[in-house]
Formats: sequence, C-alpha cells, structure tokens
Amino acid sequence: MTRRAFDVLVAATGLVLCAPLIALAIVAIRLESKGSPIYRQRRVGRDGREFDVIKLRTMVAGAESIGAGLAVAAGDARITRVGALLRRASLDELPNLVNVLRGEMAIIGPRPTLPHQVAQYTERERGRLAARPGITGWAQVNGRTTLPWEQRIELDLWWIEHRTWRVDLEILRRTVRMVLGGDGLYKGETGGWTQR
Repeated sequence: MTRRAFDVLVAATGLVLCAPLIALAIVAIRLESKGSPIYRQRRVGRDGREFDVIKLRTMVAGAESIGAGLAVAAGDARITRVGALLRRASLDELPNLVNVLRGEMAIIGPRPTLPHQVAQYTERERGRLAARPGITGWAQVNGRTTLPWEQRIELDLWWIEHRTWRVDLEILRRTVRMVLGGDGLYKGETGGWTQR
C-alpha cells in the first residue's frame, strides 16, 4: 500500500466514524460562544505551498487579536470550556482529516507551520518542507509543544531522513498514548517558537 493510499483510507474511515462526534462538538461550540465552530488558519505545507488547516474552534472568536495572539498557554482565558475538553483529547484536530483527503496533509509528518515561521527557516530547516505535513509526527510524540522549536525541527528532519513503515507505526502507537494522557498540549517554560 502506498503512503497516499494509507492516508486516504485512514482519513476517510476516521471522518465516517467520527462524524457524529464532530457534529456534537460543532453544536456544543455554537451553544457556548459566538462565531463559526470551524477555525481556519494559513499554514505552509510540502514544498512551501500554503493552505488553510481546518480545526474545531477551541477559543473565543477572534482570539488571535486578543491577549497573547497566536501563543496559547495552559489556563489561557481565551479557551472556552468546550474548547478545553476538545484540546484535552486532541479532538479539535479531527477536521485535519479533510486536509488529508485534499492532499494538503498526511496522517504522519511534521506539523504544518505558520508562514511567518517558515520565512525565518535556515536552509537546513527548510528541509522540513520536503514532506507533506501531518496530523501527528516524530516531534509530536517526542515532546510536542513542550520542546524548543529548533529541537522539534531536528526531530522532524530525522524522521524525513529515516522514515520507514516501522517508524510510522511507532509514531501511531505513541500518538494513542499521548492523546489518552493529554501530554504536551502547552509549551510551558521552554517549548514553542522563539522569535529570531
């Protein structure tokens, strides 16, 4: 089975199975706060192509222009009650499966990055764009947002250079454990992007 066929099969199956859960989440988001329950954000994918990543909204509408902007910390007042539950189980990422079906993302790969971050990549870091971005990946299961950005990029580059089905199956196994444990949701003291 090719990796693209795997992605399409998993994404299509996931969307069918999770459709009732996504619908319930959309209703809960609408009941709690104003604004669209779907959140779109411009990201950079393979070979530098930009696309809109699709998520369930977990914060108040217009959160990017309030408080810390794009940075999100534990206990952030902009996160809604429904949003906190969705984030805890990573359910806000379920609409990423649509991005997978469109070919913009894969099940496994580096998380898609914001354009202003990619603009600051070194030549080596641009190697991260050689793969289709993923819902989960090697950096995700080895620390997620708690890691400094440079370390996350190095983990993603390692995966690109050493990718095998065996490594990908290990990523899937660790992803299940991570989601069930709710690990690495917020950057903490040392994680996340640092302005250069």
